[in-house]
Amino acid sequence: MSLIEQIIARAKSNKQRIVLPEAEEERTLRAADRVLAEDIADLILIGNPDKVHALAKECGLTNIDKATLIDPLNCEKSEEYAQLLTKLREKKGMTIEKARELVKDPLYLGCMIIKTEGADGQISGALSTTGETLRPALQIIKCAPGITCVSGAMLMITEKPEFGENGVLVVGDVAVTPMPDANQLSQIAVCTAQTAKSVAGFADPRVAMLSFSTKGSATHEVVDKVIEATKLAKELDPTLKVDGELQADAALVPAVGKKKAPGSEIAGNANVLVFPNLEVGNIAYKLVQRLGDAIAIGPILQGIARPVNDLSRGCSVEDIYYLVAITACQAMDAKK
Repeated sequence: MSLIEQIIARAKSNKQRIVLPEAEEERTLRAADRVLAEDIADLILIGNPDKVHALAKECGLTNIDKATLIDPLNCEKSEEYAQLLTKLREKKGMTIEKARELVKDPLYLGCMIIKTEGADGQISGALSTTGETLRPALQIIKCAPGITCVSGAMLMITEKPEFGENGVLVVGDVAVTPMPDANQLSQIAVCTAQTAKSVAGFADPRVAMLSFSTKGSATHEVVDKVIEATKLAKELDPTLKVDGELQADAALVPAVGKKKAPGSEIAGNANVLVFPNLEVGNIAYKLVQRLGDAIAIGPILQGIARPVNDLSRGCSVEDIYYLVAITACQAMDAKK
């Protein structure tokens, strides 16, 4: 069974309630129809009912009626949500008038549904920017306990079973925080290991904090940051298996790891890679994807108390379909 098949099977085993706030968008609706047909998740679609039904009919979709459909301009809980949003944001100057307008925005409405435990996760981005997706999530759902830094992980599926977990690696941050400090980098390590568990199904995440140095082979302030982040990650999660600083070859190749970092349980055996900054992470995963013919799935947003994931505006129906299953797996883990 492939990793994608495993993710879908886990989602089916414990169905979660996922909000799709861009239900008037064709790719989103087609993906929703497939999710509902295969019974992967319970869906809450936000959009004008007439437009959604008309689009479903035009596209020949037969399963949309299995979803809960909410009109953002005529939601029976709008006032309840507006009152709660005002309370949540009153120190930031939120007024009831402003809150009433915001809860008409499908992305804000979806996050309010999650906040009041009416749903378990949300996916948007087919029509919205990353900022538009993240803003209501951070204002309403907020970060997970002990976390202040949102980041993005990528699943890298390679044809090299000797690396990672039978060829699968989970890497971060590749999407959100450009120049994390040591504290933020430690949080990225913990969150990426958690994604490796909840989404990739790793029973034993082994985290390598990457650098251009291995165990003091070079000295620089950016190396010091990685060393400090490794220490902080262990403090943040004492159960975390993590080591650094490690070069990429020392993290992945047993013979190199043994030579450069003798005695390390991570060196040569890592299945989770944490990059020192976003620039390195984004470049590295794209090179592996293009030059190494790896499959890259993500980015998967992490660090939010309940999963809210971001699509590319150029996404496919299949991308949305897969991300529903991924978000469902994250939602299961968030409830533990």
